[in-house]
Amino acid sequence: MTHINLAELTELQHINKKLVSGYHISEQDVQLWQQLDHCHEQYTELFQSLGHHLIKDGRGFYYLEIEDSTPNMGKISRAFALTTYVLVEYFANLGKDPLRALFEQVCDLELMQTLVQQNKHLYDQLEIFSGSDLRKDVFMRMSRFGLAKEVEQGFIIQSPIYRYLDALMQINELDLQEDN
Repeated sequence: MTHINLAELTELQHINKKLVSGYHISEQDVQLWQQLDHCHEQYTELFQSLGHHLIKDGRGFYYLEIEDSTPNMGKISRAFALTTYVLVEYFANLGKDPLRALFEQVCDLELMQTLVQQNKHLYDQLEIFSGSDLRKDVFMRMSRFGLAKEVEQGFIIQSPIYRYLDALMQINELDLQEDN
């Protein structure tokens, strides 16, 4: 059992508030990430005693593993997954390295409008009808969960989006297994 020294956990209140709300703390959240990284065992033990499972992803982010059971969160997660998928597909169709572009390209209102227009039948199901809807209903929420960061021109995707990329890869693998 790890000894928990609360005096060392100087960012505990802020980290707890962020993680419990579903936020992913990534390397871009420098102070919080460094605190979590430096005191990882103590935070893991503390959150475990509170009934939470703190996950450290080797790609540079922390999050609490939470059951995605609410219908509203399911809709939000579907919107995040769809947007991640269409962004990867969009960049690949442009001949770009989709992963590199995903993390480097600013997602501005013009790109959001293009994504909605090109994938109207999919976004209609989520009641997203314009680039403005995509910005408000998806990208702003992605920002609140640490999946994207708002910048002057739009949004930059952050490393926690790998959770959605992993899920999309699992679905792709299942589809390939079913085809064989």
